[in-house]
Amino acid sequence: GILICGGMGGVMEAACKGAREAGGLTIGILPGNSIESANPYVDIPIATGFGEARNVIITRTAQALIAIDGKYGTLSEIAFAIIFRKPVIGINTWDIRAPIKKVADAESAVELAFKLSR
Repeated sequence: GILICGGMGGVMEAACKGAREAGGLTIGILPGNSIESANPYVDIPIATGFGEARNVIITRTAQALIAIDGKYGTLSEIAFAIIFRKPVIGINTWDIRAPIKKVADAESAVELAFKLSR
């Protein structure tokens, strides 16, 4: 599979590491102008210079979104995913009235994302 994410540290880095270890391809849509800011597990870094606006690119490109914890950037990705009618899977994320499919762990989230992407 292909993982597309913000390409930075924290949850994004952990997701890229897991995807790569599972034999997947990782794409990082970076907020700044330098690909040097990508985490070491990003196979294809894309520097946008768009800041948080890159979330539109991420959600338009993804077939399903997995939201893990998160701050306002994650909330904006959830909102764009809903607008673009993309499935959202959540692990300990925003508790909003939205069609978020809640799961307990990353493995369950990835399985559901692949299932919903078909």
